[in-house]
Amino acid sequence: MAIQLKHGRDAAARAEADAGVRSKVEEILAEVERDGDKAVARLSREFDNWSPESFRLSDEDIQKAMSQVSPRDLEDIKFAQAQVRRFAEAQRASMQDVEVETLPGVVLGHRHIPVNAVGCYVPGGKYPMVASAHMSVLTAKVAGVKRVVASAPPYKGAPHPAIVAAMHLAGADEILVLGGVQAIAAMAIGTETIAGVDMLVGPGNAFVAEAKRQLYGRVGIDLFAGPTETLVIADDSVDAEICATDLLGQAEHGPTSPAVLLTNSEKLARETMAEIERLLEILPTREIARQAWEDFGEVIVCKDEAEMLSEADRIASEHVQVMTRDPDFFLNNMTNYGALFLGARTNVAYGDKVIGTNHTLPTRKAARYTGGLWVGKFLKTCTYQKVLTDEASAMVGEYCSRLCMLEGFAGHAEQANVRVRRYGRRNVEYATAAE
Repeated sequence: MAIQLKHGRDAAARAEADAGVRSKVEEILAEVERDGDKAVARLSREFDNWSPESFRLSDEDIQKAMSQVSPRDLEDIKFAQAQVRRFAEAQRASMQDVEVETLPGVVLGHRHIPVNAVGCYVPGGKYPMVASAHMSVLTAKVAGVKRVVASAPPYKGAPHPAIVAAMHLAGADEILVLGGVQAIAAMAIGTETIAGVDMLVGPGNAFVAEAKRQLYGRVGIDLFAGPTETLVIADDSVDAEICATDLLGQAEHGPTSPAVLLTNSEKLARETMAEIERLLEILPTREIARQAWEDFGEVIVCKDEAEMLSEADRIASEHVQVMTRDPDFFLNNMTNYGALFLGARTNVAYGDKVIGTNHTLPTRKAARYTGGLWVGKFLKTCTYQKVLTDEASAMVGEYCSRLCMLEGFAGHAEQANVRVRRYGRRNVEYATAAE
């Protein structure tokens, strides 16, 4: 049985925090619904001290921002985007339209149709999440989305140049400097100056994630993403330094980011806990990372790999760093995770920033039923059917007529019957089953 050496916050404390977030988000969404641009402007002043004449950047604004990005940084952004584009294009190529004649004269098919308009949120409060622009905007464009609106909060009182550059290079059609729930609300609901979208994507803090949850149905969403979670699965083939580094590397995202060590070595577990304390004395982002570790960090010791697998699937973490002698055991057997990072040579930061897979991933156990953001999230798989001959229509109609009457749907049955009469030249009594 697994032993927990360190516990995170209890469920009651988390539920209380979640309730406060829900209430505030409901209030903000209602205000934007009621007052439109006026509400967005007020909320932006309140939360970000940001009140420009327009939240939408002009072409001149975009070029000005890009001119402030160093050539090296621009090249790095382009390199990362090339990797994301390459993988996204391969994923898109794997999704083929289908058309098949299932019976003589009966043709069924499906087409992958891009969503028309998508809003991409790029976090930028504590940290300017440049990479989120690649993951959302670029992936949407590879999928074929016609209108992509990208929004990020101001950073230190201005548009963040590198975020703007990344959005522009990724292909954003509109760029907004607007953050938080007000940005999510403006894109989803629409205002006098911001046309609404059909779908929202991108990670964010607890408030952004809750806004997406409350708006789901009114618009589509990619998934519930945020706050960041990480799970390190390790055995004694690695050391405490690398485990502690990988845990704190994600804990620095925010004070509510869970970081969990799962191991079959109590020695590694205790050494990692000690190493975390050492690193928290020197890590520049230690204030945030320490709070996340103290409140949401966990250390679980299992008896063997089988129990580690069971615990990992129970946790269903967003990021899973596997550093064991046989990481492919988890690749071949795990079912609940956002993304796997296999072996000590890779890590979550590679996936977050540059390697090419998408970093918008399921959190809060959503990995039990969904994967992360990819081109397929922006595509609607829509079916169609064609009946090409009189004989096929009449034959299918006879089956359909009887099945509709079995359920008591006489009107449905008549849709079949009228075709049996016309194309099969049979006299079927009105609102009865074809014999």
